[in-house]
Amino acid sequence: MAMQDAGKPRTIEEFNAIQDPEDRQICELLRQVIDDGLPEAESRIWHAHPVWFLAGNPIVGYSKLKSCVRLLFWSGQSFDVPGLAPEGTFKAAEKRYASVAQVDVDELRTWLEQARLIQWDYKNIVKKRRLDRIS
Repeated sequence: MAMQDAGKPRTIEEFNAIQDPEDRQICELLRQVIDDGLPEAESRIWHAHPVWFLAGNPIVGYSKLKSCVRLLFWSGQSFDVPGLAPEGTFKAAEKRYASVAQVDVDELRTWLEQARLIQWDYKNIVKKRRLDRIS
């Protein structure tokens, strides 16, 4: 597994592999459910974290924080279902997991359905200087 400069992972496999065992289990479960729920999405490492895109727009991703793995939906504050906490100043929302047992796969699948239906245009936010709803 070749990794790029400064030990940063270049693939989702590399990202997951460098996590401690509990966090690796969380990451691998999240990846499996996201891949199954958004089979048409492009997935890659973006800003050092696994992210899934629809038509170039970031939809969902996860990252490692000190005490947990954070699942982030870029448009999650607009979802019609509960369970996510607001994150940042735009429309993103998150869920944090400290153990794989905390991951509710049915809840995650519901959020993925919402993520396909409800999107804000992060892809063009810099160019447009505003965040527009695209679906």
